[in-house]
Amino acid sequence: MGKSASKVIMKKLIIVSPHFPPSNLAAVHRTRLFAKHLPAFGWKPIVLTVHHSHYEEKLDWKLQELVSPELQIETVNAFPTGPVRVIGDIGLRGGYHLYKKLLKLIKTERPDFIYIPIPSFYASLLGRAVNIKTGIPYGIDYIDPWVHIFAGSERMFSRHWLSTKLSGLLEPIAVKGATLITGVAEGYFKPVLERNSHLYKQSVYVAMPYGGEPEDHSALKKLNIEPYLFTSKPDKLQLVYAGAMLPKAYKPLEVIFQWLQTHEEINDIELHFIGTGSWANDETSFTIKPLAEKYNLWQSVVFEYPKRIPYLDVLAHLEASDGIFVLGSTEPHYTPSKVYQGILSQKPILAVLHSASTAGEVIEESRAGIVLKFNGESDLSTISELFADKLTLYRNYHSAFDPTRVDTSAFEQYSAFNVTKILAEYLNKAIQKSLVHE
Repeated sequence: MGKSASKVIMKKLIIVSPHFPPSNLAAVHRTRLFAKHLPAFGWKPIVLTVHHSHYEEKLDWKLQELVSPELQIETVNAFPTGPVRVIGDIGLRGGYHLYKKLLKLIKTERPDFIYIPIPSFYASLLGRAVNIKTGIPYGIDYIDPWVHIFAGSERMFSRHWLSTKLSGLLEPIAVKGATLITGVAEGYFKPVLERNSHLYKQSVYVAMPYGGEPEDHSALKKLNIEPYLFTSKPDKLQLVYAGAMLPKAYKPLEVIFQWLQTHEEINDIELHFIGTGSWANDETSFTIKPLAEKYNLWQSVVFEYPKRIPYLDVLAHLEASDGIFVLGSTEPHYTPSKVYQGILSQKPILAVLHSASTAGEVIEESRAGIVLKFNGESDLSTISELFADKLTLYRNYHSAFDPTRVDTSAFEQYSAFNVTKILAEYLNKAIQKSLVHE
């Protein structure tokens, strides 16, 4: 058989991701991991992003080490934020430049599909714009819901009120021609389909959680990354919660804090909250500290480091902990993928989750930790009633924990490789769908 006959023809996918490493925003990992694994499924990714010189967040150059040097990355400029910061959103500031570059790439690369993870929400409008002009099919990935009622949205002419109104106007435009709608969880994109019912016939749609990447943990040793926010204490059980707090997770957390206050004999536990601040780069933007102070737990049981730290630094602190603290919310939208980092860190998990969250079931089936389940906001008393028992179970589980006994097969579907496999499958389906609707 000749070489030409055996050559595999790769489809091309342009991923429009205004933020990309060295940006330290959590959403960049979605694109990074998709781009890493797509070639294994017959797709060549091309990442279109805004140049890092236009990012406002602190850059994470160690994260750049996780990006393949073979990945084709195209960068554009963006309008400045100053001298008076009126518009900060990178999708708005870079929108014009991304649009012009996208049209050029379509001519030179002849992509099969355009894929746009959001936020930035405004970047999603690019898919519709180039689809009208070129006919290239496109899809949108909901890392976060766009049309969303924020706290304060009821105040007319406030920033949140304006954002809510604007999202309601722009989202129908952005999704009008989409043939693929995906999201981290079904709850993030199902309302989109309900608001835009034509998408049920026009598009294909699927939930794809964040995928865990074992090689990210291997990079810690190669780069000699060590923890620095806390030191190990042999007489303490140090549990780490890493990442932003879900808005509806504070009520369950308060119940836990209240329980800890009334059980002062529980003096061997420390809860460390990393990257939970209301502003990514502000080390004083505490969200947990006020609650901890209210129940006299601050700096004795509860510690918070609000500023977002580099991704690999987070992994180093997970591995330095005694266990992983997982906290869901009064809503069930908490996916097992968020637990996967704990599994990869080889640490036992203590989870407080909505009973409808599939994360709890996976943790229990895989023997990865102990789960306290409750049924939403009306059932918060369950947390108080069961916390002592679950804490005792966790202590016993922790003392006998052997990471080699964890059934990781339950988590394989949440690996970045297998999540990307789902994306590739639905990209192929979306292309077929677009041919039907031409």
